[in-house]
Amino acid sequence: MAQGEGGGRPPVTFDEKQITECEALAAVLSKSQIADYFGIHEDTLRAVEGRQPEVSRALKRGKAKAIATVSRGALTRAIDGNDRMTEFYLSTQAGWNKTQIIEADLETHVTLNLDGKTIDGADLGW
Repeated sequence: MAQGEGGGRPPVTFDEKQITECEALAAVLSKSQIADYFGIHEDTLRAVEGRQPEVSRALKRGKAKAIATVSRGALTRAIDGNDRMTEFYLSTQAGWNKTQIIEADLETHVTLNLDGKTIDGADLGW
């Protein structure tokens, strides 16, 4: 007996409406949450993706569109002079690495002892 003919549950398939929902949901939910939304297990959603490549494409497209929208906003804020957003954008998109340079201004007192004669470094301008 084949699945659906008394040999187990028939495979889950998504219709066009559900595929469209997948694209919208992918912007804000994880695959596990999308599976919960449809009332199926995450493994079942992955099986649907395997049988219906259009579902997989919709999930990827939805996530990519959301990332593009957020990235545009981040870029706009960076261009407008938001220093933190500029650093974030450059570090994630351009491999930029902010390094911190610490400068020290040390004051040292030097005293020289030459042949029993003591010379203060301050007298020499040090």
